[in-house]
Order: sequence, then C-alpha cells, then structure tokens
Amino acid sequence: MGSDPVYCGILLAAGSSSRFGGFKLMHPIDGVPMVLKSALAMKSALGAVVVAVRPGSPCLPTLFGQPGIRVVESPRAAEGMGGTLADVVAALPADTPGFIIGLADMPFIAPHTVGRVARALAGGACLVAPAYRGERGHPVGLGAAYRDQLLALQGDAGARAIIKRDAALVTLVEVDDPGVLRDIDTPQDLDPPT
Repeated sequence: MGSDPVYCGILLAAGSSSRFGGFKLMHPIDGVPMVLKSALAMKSALGAVVVAVRPGSPCLPTLFGQPGIRVVESPRAAEGMGGTLADVVAALPADTPGFIIGLADMPFIAPHTVGRVARALAGGACLVAPAYRGERGHPVGLGAAYRDQLLALQGDAGARAIIKRDAALVTLVEVDDPGVLRDIDTPQDLDPPT
C-alpha cells in the first residue's frame, strides 16, 4: 500500500453463539476454525487485524501467536457488541486513521472486498459498506472522525446504530461477493447457498 493509511481491521468475536448449539467460532470451515478463517481474510487485505473476544474465550489458543493477529479480551463483552467495540477502539492508538469492522461469524467475505472498503476510506469516504446486488453488507468502514462515537458505544448497539443514523453519508461499494451478506447463526447456515 506504500504511503496509504493503514486502517485497523477489527473482528468482533465476543458473541455467545447461543443459536448455533455450540461455540460456533471454533467450528471448522475448510479445515480452519471459523474465527481464524475470518481473521486471516481480513489480515490478508489489511496486513493486520485485532480480534475482540470474551475473557477466557475458547478462541484464544487458536488466535494467540498468529502473525498479524492481535487479540483484545473485552471486559464488557457480556454487555453486547457496543461495549466490545468500545473496548477494542480504546485499546488502539489514538491516531488510528480509520476502522474496518467485521464479524467473526461471516467467514465467507473475500479479502478483496475488505480491500475495496479500505480503498474507499482512503479515497475520502467517512462511512463505507460493501453491497451485493444492492443489499448492504459487511465489513463496514468508519473514518477516524468516528473514534469518539465508537468509544461511547454501550450495550448491544454497535456500529450499526452509527451507520443507520448517518445513512446519507454511507458510500456503498458494489462487490461481486455474496459473503458480505452471509452470517452463520445456525449449523444450517453452513449449507451451500441455493
């Protein structure tokens, strides 16, 4: 990327997997735990990723020691996605130029999609989301101007609340990547799409 800004990839992996019937983020996809597959895709696009987990998460042994992957245990993970995201942003340098936020239970997002979101931020967009066939998906990009708002998040209201409120400012990047819409909540969601 040369002198381009280095955006921080944040992967949220602190959920409880309550609908999956087991700890889904360790479920293998192509032989790789879901959380690691998601983290590696983001890392390959951005060079590094920060993964937010619950304290004592079963993901920790899989993630620790992986080059380019930093783990942050969120004390507020039980509070919900907002508290988790605020904890991660607080652990990052104050001069981070922007944030690309993904979900660990969306392991089918292509690295080039993450790169497209980063390039849109670098091009001056303040809020970015990919879209597949017109439907907005993940990951979302937020410029540095949103840092204080991310730090103020609470409960389960994550970046979605910011995107919804400032919808008129969102730059949608159309991608040929159905993975931006495919989250894994139940074992059936792993079946190939029809």
